[in-house]
Amino acid sequence: MIWQQIYDPFGNMLISTLLAAIPVAVMLVALGFLHIKAHVAAGLGLIAAMGVAVLAYGMPADMAGRAALYGGFVGLLPIGWIVLNIIFLQQLAEQNGSFKILQDSLSGITADRRLQLLLIAFCFGAFFEGAAGFGTPVAVTAGILIGLGFSPLAASGLSLIANTAPVAFGALGTPVITLAKVHGYDLMAVTAMIGRQLPLFSLMVPFWLIWAFAGRKAMMEIWPAILVTGLSFAIPQYLVSNFIGPELVDIIAAIVSMASLVLFLRVWQPKKIWTSPSLKGHEADGGEAKPAVPVKHYTRAELIQAWTPWAILTLFVFVWGLPDVKNYLNGLYAPKFPIEGLHNLIMKMPPVVPTPHPESAVYVLNLLSATGTGILLAAVIGALVMKYRPVEIVTTFLRTFWLVRYSLLTIVLMLALGTLTRYSGTDTTLGLAFAGTGMLYPFFGTLMGWMGVAMTGSDTASNVLFGGMQKVAAEQLGLSGNLMGAANSSGGVMGKMIDAQSIVVASTATRWFNHEGDILRYVFFHSIALACLVGVFVTLQAYVWPFSALVIH
Repeated sequence: MIWQQIYDPFGNMLISTLLAAIPVAVMLVALGFLHIKAHVAAGLGLIAAMGVAVLAYGMPADMAGRAALYGGFVGLLPIGWIVLNIIFLQQLAEQNGSFKILQDSLSGITADRRLQLLLIAFCFGAFFEGAAGFGTPVAVTAGILIGLGFSPLAASGLSLIANTAPVAFGALGTPVITLAKVHGYDLMAVTAMIGRQLPLFSLMVPFWLIWAFAGRKAMMEIWPAILVTGLSFAIPQYLVSNFIGPELVDIIAAIVSMASLVLFLRVWQPKKIWTSPSLKGHEADGGEAKPAVPVKHYTRAELIQAWTPWAILTLFVFVWGLPDVKNYLNGLYAPKFPIEGLHNLIMKMPPVVPTPHPESAVYVLNLLSATGTGILLAAVIGALVMKYRPVEIVTTFLRTFWLVRYSLLTIVLMLALGTLTRYSGTDTTLGLAFAGTGMLYPFFGTLMGWMGVAMTGSDTASNVLFGGMQKVAAEQLGLSGNLMGAANSSGGVMGKMIDAQSIVVASTATRWFNHEGDILRYVFFHSIALACLVGVFVTLQAYVWPFSALVIH
């Protein structure tokens, strides 16, 4: 039985849009304002989505259930698999004391918390975003920051804020490559267009990050270091995206930024060392923030041993992200399971697509090529380097699984919710509401990308959902399709900090369980403010010279 999506079931776009927003509103209110546990809030949102899809949009109940089940599988692999294994490595490193040595060695570069944030949350996080994406950077950086003594809210919220500007080129350019492949954009043109939007924000985000942590005055005390960090990331980001391609944008920019900051700190240090581990104005942000302690000095052998597991992790994550490696591993084992009763039985309809188009629903069990598998192998090899016995490795893995069980459940439910909204067409209703804004479309089209990432947890998924609609709407308004396709991705990156999946990853990495609502409330303003700024910049590119000179048609 074929079911056609209906985007305005009541013949009144306002009513349909309000109904489509109910599931997301239920989840966000439950999580952010009623302080309900994340997995319960996600479950309530999923129930609401099921009700809206079946009762309001006329989606067959069995199709709705299968769509939610399909999303749940995607939540386990690849997302949950990454979270489980990165926390597993962290547990191994903590138990044998090597994580403490790593933290002290980072503190040895600078004892200033603001500079540690730039180095770890922004530079180091951008590298992992470029290599792996899908929650890896927040899991790694939040875990390191909490180990350095940052408060739970600071470690979680600031890792999320930092992981924005690199997201459009995350996982070796996957969001951009997918946008071009699925919706017919010219890959180099849309890559270059994103590279003409995000560098401004790559320069801005480090300043924003430190302001959010320590306040304006404390930010100005280290402005030279922030400027070095931002510029040394933004310039390579522009050059690589415009003249090479999307795959290595983040990796090259992150390495250049990290090296530039470390070298700069050899010749410059702030007059006043900031040692507070909590957010300014949020001193009671979860407690358990550790005071700064004198840094212990270690031998070269101890430092090498402590850093080796993380060097192995970096190598494996990078290798697992290479397309040739992924293709080879998928060739060995990656069975595909079309979801019976769902695959190609739902038709996406105009005006979202030019002609009716069947929605595929094929779950690929790409266990070998999954980034989480590379992380697991890195963790096991790292454990052997740290002289763990096999039985201790297995025991630690099982203990880690029990530790993150509710986080995994939350991720499954969140992805089930996001997938159901996609197949029911409710997300498209919200997108069409943005698309009807006429001359203001460049601004609201950018916010469409933000909403897509906030709902799905993925810039890639947002590009799949709305990339075609952006192109069609732009051409109808006489705008550049590349401009709005890029805006979908550039605006989307600011939604990454409030998507439920990323928040759960952050709370799990910092062991601040059941505080997802606190994290959401803290980052929400930063997310919407930055998204609006991207929207303003895209609007200037659409209509105002000299910004319009940057547009690729």
